[in-house]
Amino acid sequence: EVQLVESGGGLVQPGESLRLSCAASGFTFNKYSMAWVRQPPGKALELVSVSYWDGSPPLYADSVKGRFTISRDNAKSTLYLQLDSLKTEDSAMYYCIKNIDVGDVLSGRIFFAVNRGTQVTVSP
Repeated sequence: EVQLVESGGGLVQPGESLRLSCAASGFTFNKYSMAWVRQPPGKALELVSVSYWDGSPPLYADSVKGRFTISRDNAKSTLYLQLDSLKTEDSAMYYCIKNIDVGDVLSGRIFFAVNRGTQVTVSP
């Protein structure tokens, strides 16, 4: 069974940093490109970043480029997202998913269980 468990969120002030983690199990992690998506309150899910299994340069949404850094530790089957220079508009629930599921997630064909995700709140 595929399991993805996000952690590391919290309440911070603008300009501060957080490091999100996603522990993966149930599949061969190093063979999959992985992604972070987020859902701000009352808004649609959006793609934040992608880490490619083959080492290709990561993809970032324009809104986070230069501030967020995605990385992975294949030995630990863990995906990370370093969030620096946080802004209030970064407040959202953050989820990690396999990159192959991005289309279905963003279109609503795949839903997250209530215990999925890690909340990031950026507030003065």
